[in-house]
Amino acid sequence: MVTNVIAVGPDSSVRQAAGTLFKHRISALPVVDEREGLIGIVSEGDLMRRAELDTAHRRSWWLELFSRKSNEAIAAEYVKSHGRRVKDVMTREVITAKPSTSLRHIAELLEKRRIKRVPIVANGKLVGIVSRANLVQALATLPKETEPGTLSDTAIRRKVMAQLNSKPWGKYAILNATVEDGLVKLWGLVASEAQKEAAQVTAELVRGVRGVENNLVVPTPVDGD
Repeated sequence: MVTNVIAVGPDSSVRQAAGTLFKHRISALPVVDEREGLIGIVSEGDLMRRAELDTAHRRSWWLELFSRKSNEAIAAEYVKSHGRRVKDVMTREVITAKPSTSLRHIAELLEKRRIKRVPIVANGKLVGIVSRANLVQALATLPKETEPGTLSDTAIRRKVMAQLNSKPWGKYAILNATVEDGLVKLWGLVASEAQKEAAQVTAELVRGVRGVENNLVVPTPVDGD
């Protein structure tokens, strides 16, 4: 996670928040109180519909009349587009995580909630933030993989077959592999191109494999009469 988090106070102006986003080339700012407690987040999305930019929602009076939106929702929308303080425009319901949260869970939150970042909170205080860009950076800076080991072809085949048979999509496929000088050749039948690709990736991940020749066949559906 990033620990030197750039944050903003709830009484800061919208223009100040926009300036900070632009200056630091970031897409969101956590909003914290005087005790560094997280109370919201203001993002580019929160600043898209603004009266100053003439991008605020506009509806004719008769559309407003038949709109399904309640007066409360319309009023909140007005505050969002015309309010001058960060607390007027910020998103208050923020998805957070703890410093001990696994990267796997962080990735699930980003994907399922369709968000770009997760603030990290400990003892009620903001201590960091993890974004999609941070995950990409972590992947890019992983230590280089070690060179393939000196496993025998027999050992490599045994490991490849064990991995293929352990996958849900591989249990009911017809799969076989031969190995010569670390080159794996896959043979058999699978139900889809996705399974064929998954089998190749599975084999490539086995230590000692120097290459994969994918000869798996995806049967062509036969139309009925």
